[in-house]
Amino acid sequence: MNRKQRLELARWAVSQAQKYGAGEVGVDISNKREIEVEFREGKLEQLKESTQNSLGLDIYANSRYSSHSTNDIRKESLEKFIGEAVAMTKYLTEDPYRSLPDPKYYQGQKEIDLQVNDPYYEKVTSEKRVKIAKELEKIASAQSDKIISSTSGYGDTYFEATKVNSNGFEGDRQGTYFSAGADVSVKDEITGGRPDGWDWRTVRFYKDLPSEETLAKNAVKRALQRIGQTKLESGLYDMIIENRSGWRIFYSLYTPMKASALQQKSSFLEGKLGQKIGSDKLTVIDDPLVKSGIGSRLYDGEGMAAKRRVMMDKGILRSYYIDTYYGKKLEMEPTTGDATNVVLDYGKRSLDEMVKGIKKGILVNSFIGGNSNSTTGDFSFGIGGLYIEDGEIIKPVGEMNISGNLADFLNKLVEVGNDPYLYSSLRLPCMYFKDVQFSGI
Repeated sequence: MNRKQRLELARWAVSQAQKYGAGEVGVDISNKREIEVEFREGKLEQLKESTQNSLGLDIYANSRYSSHSTNDIRKESLEKFIGEAVAMTKYLTEDPYRSLPDPKYYQGQKEIDLQVNDPYYEKVTSEKRVKIAKELEKIASAQSDKIISSTSGYGDTYFEATKVNSNGFEGDRQGTYFSAGADVSVKDEITGGRPDGWDWRTVRFYKDLPSEETLAKNAVKRALQRIGQTKLESGLYDMIIENRSGWRIFYSLYTPMKASALQQKSSFLEGKLGQKIGSDKLTVIDDPLVKSGIGSRLYDGEGMAAKRRVMMDKGILRSYYIDTYYGKKLEMEPTTGDATNVVLDYGKRSLDEMVKGIKKGILVNSFIGGNSNSTTGDFSFGIGGLYIEDGEIIKPVGEMNISGNLADFLNKLVEVGNDPYLYSSLRLPCMYFKDVQFSGI
C-alpha cells in the first residue's frame, strides 16, 4: 500500500466513523516489515520475518472516548469494524477532557528531511543479514578460551505510517532501523561466576553500523573486564556513569516529568516548574529534529508539530511532557506526550580524561535491577563497574548499590562528557557525580 492509498483509506475511515455518529476521529494506518537473525554457538538459532498492516482508530463521541485497532484493512471488513467501534463507544462513561488536539498545535511543522529513511534498505539481502550475524558470533567466540557462550544478531525494520485527524491534520512518514550486536558470557575462575558483556547498536542508516569486528571484540572485552569483580566497602565515592548506561537515571527522571504522573499526584516534580532541581551542569533538551536520530519525528502521536524543547536549563525545570488529555485536566498548555531524542549540553572532556582526574571512585558501566519511586524521588539501583584509584582503573566491582533521592542526586553532577551515545534516543554522554552513596561490604 503506497502513501496515496494509505491517505485515501484513512480519510475514508474518518468519514465512515462520522457517518456512524462519531464526533471527532483519529486514524493511523501503518505498514511495517521486521527481520531478525540470531546465531548461537556457531549455529543459526532464529530467522524471523514479519510484515504487518494495521489500522488504529480513536473515536470521540458525545464526550466519550475509545481506541481500537485491527490488522484487517480491507474496506469490506473495516466498515463493520468501524460501525461496531462507534456503537460501543456510546456505552462508555463520559469524559469531558477527551478530544483531539486544538488544530493550532498542528501548525509550525518543520519542512525538513530528518534523514531517517535509508534507501539502501532495499539492497540488504537475506544473505547479507545472515552473514553479519554469523560473522559477529564467529569473531566473538574466537576472542578468548574463557568464553562459555556467545550470541549474535542482526535486525532491520522498515515502516510507513499515515495519520489523519478529522479536525484537519494529515501526516505521513517512513523510516528505517538497523541493529546488530553480540552478547557473550565468560568463565570466572576467581569467583565461580559467569560475567557477561554485550555491545548492540541501533542506527537509522545501514552504513552507520559499526563493523562486526568492533561489536564482537567490544562485547568480549566488557565480559572479560568483569572477571574477579568484588564488593567495596560502603561509603561515599565519586562516580562516573558511562554514556550508554545513563538511561537508567534518565528513565527515573522521565516518569515524574509526564503529565499523567503530575495529575495523579505521583510525581516529586509537581509544582517545580521554574525551580532548581539539579546541578548547573544539567541542561536537558528534547530534540525531535536531530538528523538521523533514533527518536526523530516531525509530529507526535497526536499530530502536534514536533518542536525542540528545553526540559531543564542549568538545573532549572522548564517543561513537562504534556499531552492533550492531561493538559486539559491540569489546565496546562500541551507540549508533547512523550520523549523523542534526549540530548544534554555536552562538556569538553572525554571519559578517559575524567577517569584520570578521579582520586577514588567507580566507573559505572551497568545497572542491575533496582527501583525508583516517582512520587518521592527515592531510588536504589544495583551496579557493576570498575574501581578507580589515583586516575587508574584498579579492579572490577559488582553486587553493590547506589541509593538516594533524585532531588539530591541531580545536584551532585559536576561534569558531563563530550561523548554522546548515538545509538539510542537517549543521546547521553558520560556523567561525573561527586560523593555518591554506595552500599557494599
